[in-house]
Amino acid sequence: MYLGVDLGTSGIKVIITNTEGQIVDSESAELAVSRPQPLWSEQNPTDWWLAFCKVMDALSSRQYLSQVKAIGLSGQMHGATLLDKAGEIIRPAILWNDGRSAKECEELERAVTDSRQTTGNIMMPGFTAPKLLWVKHHEADNFARIDKVLLPKDYLRWLLTGDFAGDMSDAAGTLWLNTQKREWNTNLLEACGLTLAHMPKLFEGNQITGTLQSDLASRWGLLEVPVVAGAGDNAAGAIGVGLVKPGQGMISLGTSGVYFVVADHFSQHAELAVHSFCHALPNRWHLMSVMLSAASCLDWFAKQVVGEDIGALLKQLENTPVNQKNTPYFLPYLSGERTPHNDPLAQGAFIGLTHDTNKLDMLHAVLEGVCFAFADGVDALHQSGTKASEITVIGGGAQSAYWRQLMADVLNTNITFRKGGEVGPALGAARLAHLAMQPDLSVEQICPQPEAVQVHTPNNSIQSIFEQRRTVYKQAYSQLRTLFNKEIL
Repeated sequence: MYLGVDLGTSGIKVIITNTEGQIVDSESAELAVSRPQPLWSEQNPTDWWLAFCKVMDALSSRQYLSQVKAIGLSGQMHGATLLDKAGEIIRPAILWNDGRSAKECEELERAVTDSRQTTGNIMMPGFTAPKLLWVKHHEADNFARIDKVLLPKDYLRWLLTGDFAGDMSDAAGTLWLNTQKREWNTNLLEACGLTLAHMPKLFEGNQITGTLQSDLASRWGLLEVPVVAGAGDNAAGAIGVGLVKPGQGMISLGTSGVYFVVADHFSQHAELAVHSFCHALPNRWHLMSVMLSAASCLDWFAKQVVGEDIGALLKQLENTPVNQKNTPYFLPYLSGERTPHNDPLAQGAFIGLTHDTNKLDMLHAVLEGVCFAFADGVDALHQSGTKASEITVIGGGAQSAYWRQLMADVLNTNITFRKGGEVGPALGAARLAHLAMQPDLSVEQICPQPEAVQVHTPNNSIQSIFEQRRTVYKQAYSQLRTLFNKEIL
């Protein structure tokens, strides 16, 4: 059996799979995000560890941990986790949806003029490198204490094994990696005041990085099993649904939103704000368009606006169809936006509210607005010349059949929902652990595409409605962007 860990933004999930890749047990715990200032998004790494221990303690009361052969890790990307020489946390981790470092992005691109060619990406505040430059500029005492810079899942790895290690897919999201050569780039590190000594050792996603420490193994009833490199959450999610061949693609409807396409070579299209990263397997890369607020928009609307349970709201919407021509418009930029706008100052908005607008109209608008933002990202990625031959949808938001169908209608393409699609990254992490322990088996044997639960085909009769509404949606952002608060930087 294999243990897969997914350290997400809103929670941590741990699953156990058997040798056939089926999930036999799982546990999860919630996490909170701190936003102490406009554009800021932080978490205390101690909270990650406490949540992980809570989950593992729960699993240890049941039957499977003693049979686990290896542990794989996945997690939210880009988070700057800073440790001093004693291994103490210096400050809260700055997360992927933090937008404070726009000026530092500009500074880094001036300092390293070939950064886009090297990394495959435009500098954006969400990435790790500009965050470190921000700390250097604004928290000099904290910066001087830095001994190691780790990504979130790799902080868990260090506590589990005592090793400073990471994987290629996650490292690509720092913007310190030469993405084609799959190695740290000293010029980009030096531009942030860092050296190779600050960085973890890099491994491919299916390689072993260390061994579980004996005291933790004893606590949870595990053997001192290998811990495998794993992957950033998007690459791990792709592995979890069998996206290992060039041309395979997925849409991830998680806290953020991702359109992901596998490639067998490195290519960069930074001018389109499309991300080019290493995949979790050797000799594989992928392109992504990324939106910062996807299912988190639904969570915000349910909890902060109407104060109702998400599942109950979605059920009401499914049972009471709205007039799709007359619902309001929603801009889902609650945390700024990446692809295609690269605009950390973008904000959310409802447009077209009237006395007749009810909560279900607004709920539909939220789901539709996320789909429209996805469409913008899909168009940008397709402009690069890469297009998925098939699309699988994963993530917590993918549990809604209503939303899946809306996505197929807006994108005007077939979308497949598969078993385990709501688990995603944790399943991918477990599969990478399995690959590490059975190198004699092929990737396709261990990472098959799960059985299709439902294939959503676009409704041709309403295509004209979505085309018209998307035109208005795009105009709304163009016109409102000048009103977004420019003072908060």
